Amino acid sequence: SYKVPFELFDAGDGYPGLAQRVRPLPTAIEGTDGRLWFAGSESVAWIDPAHIHRNEIPPPLVIRSLTAGGQMFATTSVVQLAKGIRSLQIDYTALNLTRPERTRFRYRLEGFDETWVDAGTRRQAFYTNLHPGRYRFRVVATNGNGVWNESGAALAIAIPPTFVQTKTFLVLCTLAGLIFLWFVYALRVRQVTARERSRLETRLLERERIARELHDTLFQGLLSASLQLQVADSEIPRDTRGKHRVERVVQLLQQAIDEGRSAVRDLRATSKPDDLERAFAQIPQDLAVDEKIEYRLILQGKPRALRPSIRDEVYRISREALTNAFQHSRCTLVETVLQYASNRFRLVIRDDGCGMDPAIVRSGREGHWGLSGMRERSERIGARLTVRSAIGAGTEIDLIVSGRAAFEPTGNHSPLDWLAKLYALLGD
Repeated sequence: SYKVPFELFDAGDGYPGLAQRVRPLPTAIEGTDGRLWFAGSESVAWIDPAHIHRNEIPPPLVIRSLTAGGQMFATTSVVQLAKGIRSLQIDYTALNLTRPERTRFRYRLEGFDETWVDAGTRRQAFYTNLHPGRYRFRVVATNGNGVWNESGAALAIAIPPTFVQTKTFLVLCTLAGLIFLWFVYALRVRQVTARERSRLETRLLERERIARELHDTLFQGLLSASLQLQVADSEIPRDTRGKHRVERVVQLLQQAIDEGRSAVRDLRATSKPDDLERAFAQIPQDLAVDEKIEYRLILQGKPRALRPSIRDEVYRISREALTNAFQHSRCTLVETVLQYASNRFRLVIRDDGCGMDPAIVRSGREGHWGLSGMRERSERIGARLTVRSAIGAGTEIDLIVSGRAAFEPTGNHSPLDWLAKLYALLGD
């Protein structure tokens, strides 16, 4: 497995023909003076290993030409190629007057080749699939005796990019892609909003229908029964047995009618996009609040239109909170704060009443679903609801909705509006 180091001499060095194959005489022998004798097919030759003449001069190199896109360029310090060039050919050579056929080359295109390319005796380099940029071509050569011209020759090459190859084009494509995704997202949000608005309107119409049915059928029957019982109660003598039971039934019927009317009023209660503040201002009249309780409505920021689904849930949550404050807190002051900010909508309802136990705030009162219903509504619209209360310290309801989810988009002639119209037209 040992690799013997050797140096090759051939006919170019003067070897006479082929080695003789005549037996038993040897064809190579070492003389007493150290010379090596060889019997060739044409004559006898000798070589003195101690006195072999070698070329110690490194071959000078020159890059002759560069060809790209069917055009030959002069090999100046920097060759500026045309835009869109992807392949080129470089011709080079080296001066070796002793044995030119033994000159060997290595080259490398810095910025493209990772290692040197052994070209052998070939005097051309070919490159394809080049990208825009700056390159440096280097070539070195040996004279056949192991002497390399390490400095070699070099040539700088510049390939300018086309517009589609520039970073500006990449940034524009990325920006266009992001804008397209934003348009798709915005259209999807608009579709979902329209669907939610349609569902909300359908739900409101259904609630109004139920309210009408209750008012026109059930409550009319209850009122008739209550009137009949009142007439019967007036005709029954005071000392008659069962008089108090009839009076109790009349009271229960009247209580059921009052509660039913309140439920119908809740079913029919709604607010328009531009009168949410008016709806809150009318809360005391709608709930028949005691005049001794002071009610304040505070507006902060410029009012903006809320999305219908958000507006409806905010009103329901606030109505439940105000009902609890007016009827159960034994307060003297109730404040409602509507805060319109650029990045959020905030509703705060606070009172100076008796407050609630922290355990009730966390888990609710058994058999009552006001707090749990408020939390469920806030989760449905992605809002954050905070209830702060303590016994004797009043209660504060804090509801925060992000601006993106709460507010209607502004503007009537934005590019999104035109795109939405085109999308709807294509859909039709």
